[in-house]
Amino acid sequence: MSLFAIADLHLSIGSDKPMDVFEGWRDYTARLEKNWRAVVGEDDTVVIAGDISWAMKLEETVKDFEFIHALPGRKLFLKGNHDYWWTTKKKIDDFLKLHELDSISIIHNSAVAVGDIAVCGSRGWLYNSETAEDIKIVNREVGRLNTSIDEAEKMGKKPVVFLHYPPVYDGAQCKEILGVLKSRGITECYFGHIHGSQASRRAITGVYDGIKMVLISCDYLKFMPVLVK
Repeated sequence: MSLFAIADLHLSIGSDKPMDVFEGWRDYTARLEKNWRAVVGEDDTVVIAGDISWAMKLEETVKDFEFIHALPGRKLFLKGNHDYWWTTKKKIDDFLKLHELDSISIIHNSAVAVGDIAVCGSRGWLYNSETAEDIKIVNREVGRLNTSIDEAEKMGKKPVVFLHYPPVYDGAQCKEILGVLKSRGITECYFGHIHGSQASRRAITGVYDGIKMVLISCDYLKFMPVLVK
């Protein structure tokens, strides 16, 4: 039983927003499926850390979610900045149940045990100017992240954090999110959001202030889920 991670699938099977027009994304859906099936087994778990589907409404995600559901393993979704379809946890849970997508669940003020660790996290946030709205969003994400870590600790498991936004990139940092990671003793953080040939230069990868930082955006990984544990 292994744990994998990837982010930013940007699926558009059910909508007209192909990613193939971007450099490095040609035939990405087929490449993703081939790579996923090569490494992920039915007893494994894959965290998908945001920007999952280009659908604007939950009911428009069906084809994208069916594609993911058909892939091996259990899938854990976190919200990304482009997941406009994301609504309340109850509505998403009910939608997944209605469409018999039982290999998919979401992380939202919650955590999921995978062996001796617990998957936890939130969307996160990173701002360049501290507007009132930014501060409100950061405080909300900090609360969700702390709640998720709380749930992990209740299980007696080691919390591993997954975010959509990197805590540090382009020379900026979200001090509040980093503060949670440090104060809660988090040693591993996985995140997406950053794309393109300069992704590894824009986002911190490697050990930062005692925390292992791992970029897992889909194109950065060449559409291959990365092994976490």
